[in-house]
Amino acid sequence: MAGNAQEVPKVELEAVIGFNGRVFSGLRAHPDREHLIYPLGCTLIIKHLTSGRQGFLHGHTNNISCVAVSKSGHYVGSGQVNYMGFKADVIIWDYARREIYARLILHKAKVEALAFSPNDKYLVTLGGQDDGSIVVWNIEKKEAICGSPASAHSAGHCLAVGYTNHSDHVFVSAGNGTLRVWELDLPNRKIRPTECQTGQLKRVMKCIEIPEDDGFFYCGTTSGDILKVNMKTRLLTCCGPAKQKFSQGVNALKMLKTGDLLVGTGDGTFSLCSGANFKTIRRVELEGGVTSLALRGEGQQVFVGTDAAQIYRFGYTDFKPELIATNHSSAVHDVAFPAGSSELFATCSQDDIRVWHTDSSKELLRIRVPNMTCNALGFTSDGRHIFSAWNDGKIRVFTPESGRLALVIHNAHSMGVTAIAGTRDSSRLVSGGGEGQVRLWEILHGSHKLVTSMKEHKASVNAIQIKSNDQECVTASSDGACIIWDLVRFIRNQMVLANTLFRTVCYHPEEYQIITSGTDRKIGYWEVYDGSAIRELEASLSGAVNAMCLTQDGGHFVSGGDDKLLKVWSYSDGEVTHVGVGHSGNITSVRICPNDRNIVSTSEDGAILRWRFPHPS
Repeated sequence: MAGNAQEVPKVELEAVIGFNGRVFSGLRAHPDREHLIYPLGCTLIIKHLTSGRQGFLHGHTNNISCVAVSKSGHYVGSGQVNYMGFKADVIIWDYARREIYARLILHKAKVEALAFSPNDKYLVTLGGQDDGSIVVWNIEKKEAICGSPASAHSAGHCLAVGYTNHSDHVFVSAGNGTLRVWELDLPNRKIRPTECQTGQLKRVMKCIEIPEDDGFFYCGTTSGDILKVNMKTRLLTCCGPAKQKFSQGVNALKMLKTGDLLVGTGDGTFSLCSGANFKTIRRVELEGGVTSLALRGEGQQVFVGTDAAQIYRFGYTDFKPELIATNHSSAVHDVAFPAGSSELFATCSQDDIRVWHTDSSKELLRIRVPNMTCNALGFTSDGRHIFSAWNDGKIRVFTPESGRLALVIHNAHSMGVTAIAGTRDSSRLVSGGGEGQVRLWEILHGSHKLVTSMKEHKASVNAIQIKSNDQECVTASSDGACIIWDLVRFIRNQMVLANTLFRTVCYHPEEYQIITSGTDRKIGYWEVYDGSAIRELEASLSGAVNAMCLTQDGGHFVSGGDDKLLKVWSYSDGEVTHVGVGHSGNITSVRICPNDRNIVSTSEDGAILRWRFPHPS
């Protein structure tokens, strides 16, 4: 009954909003000049630059840690992180077929970086700190040729690798106090390193850029300077800029045909510098530290990725940033549609609430509350306000057009507001807190009034649903209880108890039953009238079920949780009809849009996924 992902039909994934900007050099432009490739969790996304259409490469079992594209564009390489003691996979993808070409397994715990040789013959992979080795692979034979420790015992661990542009046998590695040029000795199956002489300089190098002629190469450092090294003599020829070092380190470098350097830094500065003396010609401040630079074609356009999960596009002539993709950079906690409208939806996470256009996945509005986390949100039925629950104990109400703060309820709950719902007449809010209280608020014009406070829960309230007549609501809590409250007399009508931490609860549209789910991996059906159990479904093989949503007619519902699978169920049969595979993090919330055409789901890795609902009404 739990719905095996292999046997059940798949839910069609339509679009993904998300980008893991913390992966260094994770954003890559394909040589066809039409596509961007970037990671999100354990998925690689291929996005068409003009149409915006997305393709998805699924195959990793954990978060992707590095991405590389071969010079011809035939192959895409990606490495992942894994748990201590486990091997971390490298996957070579056949780009044209959008499928796995080879899976290479040697490194422990993490793959730090990858580089393809210029003629697509070899792939060099670098293991993370717990692995510390460099391995060269034969792409055609899909096997390892040779390997070696990445750095000397006296040096720190290696962070980056880069292949030369003309020789399949020479590549460079750099890291903490280590800078080496390697030569591949194929007949003897060995790689031989030569240390580069940096004299008294002790630097941590994070990125390597090798210009087209292979005469020199450049390394960006955490100290904010750039090293220029002669490839033949292995000697440091220059270290700059001399006076004004780049703030918070150089994370990304790209050399243009003109000889100028593009530099991305940890403080969000993106600069164009002279290759001769590293003098800044132009500079722009971006949101979040720059982690990736990708050139389209000969550098007519530059794509910049930041750790705030933003992707910018720059025209080389005007050097003006155009924000082409915005995403949440931390866990998304809730998603909500306005009543009766499927055109847009809102999501919330740490620091902000965002409103999105459903079909285009474009961000329409961002409401920022710095250093606070929004736990839940919703639209009032009249569509005039967005109400939200925050971890600082406040309820904040905003206008959806401008994002203006319309109302704040201070000290709504002592241990943070953890759940919130609005009545159909848009005049009242029901909130739940970390301390277990359920409170009813009357929303007046520009002010509010506490109507009542109901305390029976002994732990945080995780979900609230209000009956359509506004006279009853049900709350689910981590104390193992779901309570049905009378909102006229403010007393408990009924109580449901189970050996679980309840995460969510939903009324069936006919409102004679509720369904619940939680950490026991089961979905329970209960009678509203007397609280008796009707049915129990095994909903997940691993992990809690965190979110559920029913269709308007009650014929189907959707669930998601820590097994990262979206499941569509038949309500009456209790059977899984479809499974959605695509999330890399635990699913935190799911909503079926009011017209029953799409499902929107969110997860802990900051992703928002839009699916085609398989049973349209």
